[in-house]
Amino acid sequence: MTGWLIVNEFLYSSKFNEIHQWLLDAANRQGILMQQKTNAQILVDTAMDSVKKPEVDFVLFWDKDIRLARYLEQLGYSVFNSSEAIGTCDDKSLTHLALMKERIRMPRTILAPMTYENIGYTNFSFLERVADLLGFPMIVKECFGSFGQQVYLVKNYQQLKEMVLKLRSKKLLFQEYIATSFGRDLRLQVVGDQVIASMYRYSENGDFRANLTLGGNMKPHVPTQEQEALAVSCCKIIGLDFAGVDLLFGKDGEPIVCEVNSNAHFKNIYDCTGVNAADAILAHIKKQVQE
Repeated sequence: MTGWLIVNEFLYSSKFNEIHQWLLDAANRQGILMQQKTNAQILVDTAMDSVKKPEVDFVLFWDKDIRLARYLEQLGYSVFNSSEAIGTCDDKSLTHLALMKERIRMPRTILAPMTYENIGYTNFSFLERVADLLGFPMIVKECFGSFGQQVYLVKNYQQLKEMVLKLRSKKLLFQEYIATSFGRDLRLQVVGDQVIASMYRYSENGDFRANLTLGGNMKPHVPTQEQEALAVSCCKIIGLDFAGVDLLFGKDGEPIVCEVNSNAHFKNIYDCTGVNAADAILAHIKKQVQE
């Protein structure tokens, strides 16, 4: 069996290179000949004579260049995760819309109206409605972001308006603040229809976010049946073969979906639990291709 691992040509760091190597090593252990390619080596070419028989059995798409992923699908390649699933996860507003349709428990979320890059917001009357519906404190998120670094806590209307002004024309959403999950959450790693590993993340530095990139801590976690079922359901709804699902703690301890990450960075969960998600991902892909 042969495959391509597609990564981003311009996202080059030891943090990402290590994950790419883990995936290549896992493929080797599965007896799969997998080559690494970048989105600059395989260009989207719409010429009719570019359509030909796929060169490999599958593509493991470890990037967010969904135009390339869709192009490869249209050429007949089996792509994991699919372009549609990656796109839904990459834009948090689309994630919430997809999960809302199936009545998944999430923080109440309001999407900022779209504006144009050269215009921004010329009036802020909609923010008054947002404030009335969600109250304060409130979470403001950029729809595109990773590692918790584009998530902000605002405590009053003035801070809300200043944040929107600062972020200008970026796609935003406003979200109910879950006080019972301050500085703590869960990351469940899902492959196929199983949770293969889980960790509890917590902050001891006063940050409302528990992301490890921001200085949070971690410890292994044994998920409840409800937590597992919720994480797996999210992946099925979005159409993901593998993902990292982040859960918050509700008032009575009930799990609340925070985010779903199609290309979840799994080094931390390995350090925490000893479970190598790369092995599970390649075993799952091999099974899917064979079937």
